[in-house]
Amino acid sequence: MSMLTSPRLQRAVDNLVVKSFAVTSDDSVLITGDYNTEMELLDAVAASVARAGGKPLIALAPVLPYQGGMSDPYVSTSLKAAANDSDIWFDFCFPYHAGSGMHSSTMENGRCRYCLLAMSSAESFERLYGCVDYNTLLEFNVAIAEYFLQAEGEIVRFTCPLGTDVSMKLDKMKTVRKGLCKDPGTYTVPGTQSFYPVMESVKGQIVIQALFDEYYRGLRRPITIEADGGIRSITGGGAEDRISFDRALRRAGGGQEYGNFIHFTAGFHPATMLTQKHFIEDIRVPGSNAIGMGLPWWEPGGGENHPDGIVLDQSLWVGDDQLVDNGDFVGPEKLKTLYEAMSRVLD
Repeated sequence: MSMLTSPRLQRAVDNLVVKSFAVTSDDSVLITGDYNTEMELLDAVAASVARAGGKPLIALAPVLPYQGGMSDPYVSTSLKAAANDSDIWFDFCFPYHAGSGMHSSTMENGRCRYCLLAMSSAESFERLYGCVDYNTLLEFNVAIAEYFLQAEGEIVRFTCPLGTDVSMKLDKMKTVRKGLCKDPGTYTVPGTQSFYPVMESVKGQIVIQALFDEYYRGLRRPITIEADGGIRSITGGGAEDRISFDRALRRAGGGQEYGNFIHFTAGFHPATMLTQKHFIEDIRVPGSNAIGMGLPWWEPGGGENHPDGIVLDQSLWVGDDQLVDNGDFVGPEKLKTLYEAMSRVLD
């Protein structure tokens, strides 16, 4: 470990490597980054893997122009070979490899545990993994995942101060958060929980303040998305944002106009900052809701391009329960008790 590595970063990488993935001497660990990823972060993760007895390999490549399947022409065969022969794959690339042909073939092998980290900044990583009571964060994340799992069929509604007001019927959970990432499959950063709509049930309007289509940024003017089953129209925003968003939605919709709403989320990480630069951190800010659009990743062609818009300061209801009020987590009581037990850790 470098002498310049902060205690927070060391704690953060150990929370990922040891607490979440339980790396051992049996594990070959691939760490992918792009030319935007800070080497301090990649080196710290590799050092933690080595301390745990694992065998790390850092692989650097140019920044992908797209995420998912649209990145396939830009990925080398040597990287594909490394991914397919790894036990654990920490992917810091943004855009990311999840949804790509390489990711799919690696998952089909039934060996690798893939973590979609998709962040370039050591400081952002510190906040997400090292500036929080990590065990309590995981406990809350597992509990809220189980809550949504049991709420299938309920009507969900969320609003925001800028005019979002949308409702939907809750569908089955596609993935369920686990405290320990011990089985082959795809995992994500703690601090948010996705929930999935019955797609034709989504109705209302959604006002987003940040957007990840071909790149990620805060919007200089909000964009309003009209929903009636699928995505019917987009209005507002700056001209440059409407152009790229329209292009991404049509591409992601697979020729079906703008496509559908794939997922919604509840962000609740107590140590986050709204950066408007780091997508993975911003969608975990308390009160945020990341709206995934296009084709579902579990259907053919899904995941090739997956635009996400972010609503801030949401209020969220599931059936008769209000979970969030203008960004503040308010219940139900069992979840609220766990939520209030979480705290920032800055030493």
